[in-house]
Amino acid sequence: MSARGKARRRALDILFEAELRESDPLAILAERVARAEPPVNEYTSAIVEGVVRHRDRIDELITTYAEGWTLERMPAVDRNLLRGGTYELLWMPDVPEGVVISEWVHLASELSTDDSPTFINGLLARFKALKPTLAL
Repeated sequence: MSARGKARRRALDILFEAELRESDPLAILAERVARAEPPVNEYTSAIVEGVVRHRDRIDELITTYAEGWTLERMPAVDRNLLRGGTYELLWMPDVPEGVVISEWVHLASELSTDDSPTFINGLLARFKALKPTLAL
């Protein structure tokens, strides 16, 4: 797994843990940075901080375009996969869009249900197609 792939997975772990603990993702991130075992990659921090900064808009987009699913009904891991992937896809223009989608779909295939990779791929691909028209 690439360094950015590992950073994405750590970001997902932090976002997921924060949701399960009903805690602030930035507090969990700060704990991990302070502990430094393993060290937290700057890319992990950028994803977590970006998701927190844009969470309302990210959740609004997911809610609007996830046909047949409410945010609350999705598995928690899928919600956080979509949050991380949506942030990286829409607010980190230096990363190729295809790579972003592929990496988050790969995490879904490792960590979620059998149907999740297709769902994550479809929604992130939709955001990629709509990106020029989305008010960010």
